[in-house]
Amino acid sequence: MTTRRTVFLCGGAVAVSAVGVAAVVAHDMGSLDAFKAQTTLTRATLLQTPDIHEVLRYATLAPSGHNAQPWIFAAALDRLDIFPNPMRRTPVVDPDDHHLFVSLGCAAENLTLALAALGHPGEPSFNATNGGSIRVDMGRAKQVRSPLFDAIPKRQSTRADYDGRPVSSADLKTLAEAGSLAGVDLILITDRRQIDRISDLVIAGDTAQMGDKAFIDELRRWLRFSPREAMRTGDGLFSATTGAPILPEWLGPAAFDLTFKVKSENDKYARQLASSAGLAVFVGQKEDHEHWVQAGRAAQRFALQATALGLKHAFLNQPVEVASLRPELAGLVGLAGRRPDLVMRFGYGPDLPFSARRSVDAALRT
Repeated sequence: MTTRRTVFLCGGAVAVSAVGVAAVVAHDMGSLDAFKAQTTLTRATLLQTPDIHEVLRYATLAPSGHNAQPWIFAAALDRLDIFPNPMRRTPVVDPDDHHLFVSLGCAAENLTLALAALGHPGEPSFNATNGGSIRVDMGRAKQVRSPLFDAIPKRQSTRADYDGRPVSSADLKTLAEAGSLAGVDLILITDRRQIDRISDLVIAGDTAQMGDKAFIDELRRWLRFSPREAMRTGDGLFSATTGAPILPEWLGPAAFDLTFKVKSENDKYARQLASSAGLAVFVGQKEDHEHWVQAGRAAQRFALQATALGLKHAFLNQPVEVASLRPELAGLVGLAGRRPDLVMRFGYGPDLPFSARRSVDAALRT
């Protein structure tokens, strides 16, 4: 027979046990506040007399597929070079290193803007030898601190619902001008019917990728579920940066397997596209490493300008990553026969935690 006292004592034991488990879990995950403080410090403004590490830190704030940060920097007296890091490739989602070279272009644009702000302007040039690299010669001139440079520490890929508000014609013109670069065509789309057609391609691409075990396995390796894990690795896709809950490292993969389903992911992308003000599609004029770098530079300039205007953005590259969908996407944007490089949505949305970054030393060739 169960007495009232027995029930009370058992309930107390459960409560104490729950508190104990919560304490263990919290300790295992680390602090989200500590993670935010670390990533904010990483994005602090340039020092008054910065060294080369401070300049390169701006380059590391560029976006990259799975936040893999696939770059290596080399510093010389009068130039900086950016090389691909083969150890940080994502060969399933990016078998021909397209996204890798796009990411190098994004980093090169940040670096160029930072050098100009310090009075060392230089134009990136592509070197096709030895697998391809980017060189930025450092000149000497008056400091030019642009709104795009100021936006570098604030920019983030915001993977959340936006509020659906349209962007003014004047701001759309400013965005188009910022994202215009030689060798790359930028197509801005605000027509809802065309957005819906591209949304269908995003969902088709997402469905194909989620049916690919190799894709899921690669994605899982780049997921970070706890602040402690994200700070330790300095890379990958941390759940809090998408508004998802944080979890202990030992629990995260199991929770991912239980909740990462085709329907919920498709619904999420359909909702996010419906809430966006528009899409930007970047298409290089040639299909080679040099033009992929140029596409990355153009996309980064667009993203920084969007940030300066108070807009959010995020990549939706499923129709680019699934090769069979590229021809239809190219046709939809009026560039049949070309290979689309990037799809980016934009609009007004919330602030989320910044993603982690590895230290400059970890990416610097010595």
